[in-house]
Order: sequence, then C-alpha cells, then structure tokens
Amino acid sequence: MEQAIVTRDLTKRYGKARGITNLNLSVEKGECFGFIGPNGAGKSTTIRTLLGLIKKTSGEAKVFGWDIEKEKTAILQEVGYLPAEAVFYSGMKVKDVIKLSANLRRKDCSAQAAVLCERLQLDVTRKVEELSFGNRKKVAIVCALQSNPSLLILDEPTGGLDPLMQKEFFDIVGERNKKGTTVFLSSHILSEVQQNCRRAAIIREGEVIACDSVEALAKTNAKRISLCGSVDLTGLVGIKDLRTMGQTMSFLYNGEMNGLLKRLAEGNVQDLGIAEPNLEEIFMHYYEKGGEA
Repeated sequence: MEQAIVTRDLTKRYGKARGITNLNLSVEKGECFGFIGPNGAGKSTTIRTLLGLIKKTSGEAKVFGWDIEKEKTAILQEVGYLPAEAVFYSGMKVKDVIKLSANLRRKDCSAQAAVLCERLQLDVTRKVEELSFGNRKKVAIVCALQSNPSLLILDEPTGGLDPLMQKEFFDIVGERNKKGTTVFLSSHILSEVQQNCRRAAIIREGEVIACDSVEALAKTNAKRISLCGSVDLTGLVGIKDLRTMGQTMSFLYNGEMNGLLKRLAEGNVQDLGIAEPNLEEIFMHYYEKGGEA
C-alpha cells in the first residue's frame, strides 16, 4: 500500500522545551487516520512540521514521497490544511478570502466553493471581522477543501461548529474520503475519531504511545459495569473509575468475573448493566501515570 505520510524519528524541540520526540507514523493513501491527544500533547507541532511551517530538529518525514523540507512547495499544492484557529486579513469579505485562497493555488475553485458555502450555510458577503468563531471556521473549511486536495490535514476541525454543522462537515469529509482523498484528523474529541477513522495513533507528551486500528485501540478486557442498588465492593481487585450517585454505581472492571458476581449476589442489586467501554474511557488509561490500556 502506498503511503501518504511517513515519519521516522521525527523530532522538534523548542530550545529545552518539548515539542515532539522520535515520532514514527505511517498513513496509507486513501485512509482516514486519527491523531488523538489532549491539548499540548504535540498534535499541532506534528502537523506544522509536516507542512514545513516549522523546521524539524531531527528525523525525517515524507508526504506522498516528497521530503517535507526539500519539496515543501510540491506538498503544499496537494494538501488542504484546516488549522485549529483560522486568522484572516481584516477588512476582507468572505468571498474575497475564499478567492484569494484559490488564487494562491492558481486554480478556479469557484464552483466547488459555491457548493461548500451552500452546504455550510456561509454568508460570503460579510466581512471576516464580523464573523463568529464558528463562521470563521466555516471559511477555513471552504479554503481547505475547495481545491479538491489529495490530502486533508484537519487540526481540531469542529471547534466552534454547532452539532448540525459538525455532522455536515463530516458528511463532506466522508464523501471526499470515499473518492480517494486521504484524511489526517487530529482531535481531542474521541467520538470524532471513533466514528470517522479506521486507524489512529495516540500521542502523549510528544511521543506516539499507540498506533493501531480504532477497533484494536478500543479493545480491552475491562467492562463498564453499571448497577442500581447496594453492594459492598471493598477490597475487590480490578475496579477503576468508580462513580457513585445515590443508589447508582458505575465502574470499569478488569478483574476476575466470578468474584464480582459473588459480590453482586451478596448485595441488593435492583438493576445491572455490563457493556464494552468506549474509546474515550480506554484513552484515559493511556494517560494514567505509568498505566497502559
């Protein structure tokens, strides 16, 4: 399988401060790949380094086989980049910003831009400084997608969008992906990755600590136990993330199941639920001090 993005020991330091360290990634052409981590984990630094917006400290990386430093211009011609926060020249109308973005690519993107603006309900006659954060994000989406790029790099793409616009945005991205566009989705919202990506990497303190299919990352022996009633769980091994409210109780359990069932039988259980934990719950275990999922 051809690779859209490959990094080998990619490192970026800001003096003594951490950026990213020995980052190894491989994203296949045509896939929708998730890049997961909280704010400050190194997601945006990775993206800006891949795009040549900041200079790497060491290591190497290629996008569509092009070196990120030597062939940056060729890479940028094939990439649609949606930053977490979009900044535009003040005094310009939305339609002028969109046209400027197209002109920088030396392409006529007017037809595609019109479709995107209609789907995102974007008023192109307003000045950018009059727009809310959500509407500025819509302008950035149009600028990133209007040229039909081969690779979409999306950095926290739904910030500021209401739920209906979030759905519309991912519908558009999904349509592009089905037509062969590679998508690199960087997010701290786990549900976005779980619903839209086949594979994902988890980054912690500038290092990739896991990379696999979303299904495999979410796979665990732990179960989410929810019950209503009164049960003494004192001393029972394998309980994590215990939450209680009145007579209701919920916790992750990866201990011996017969032991749990015995405790439940000894108590007064009025209702019981056993389910697989979601990706967000599994993700938190990667971030426990010294812990692993």
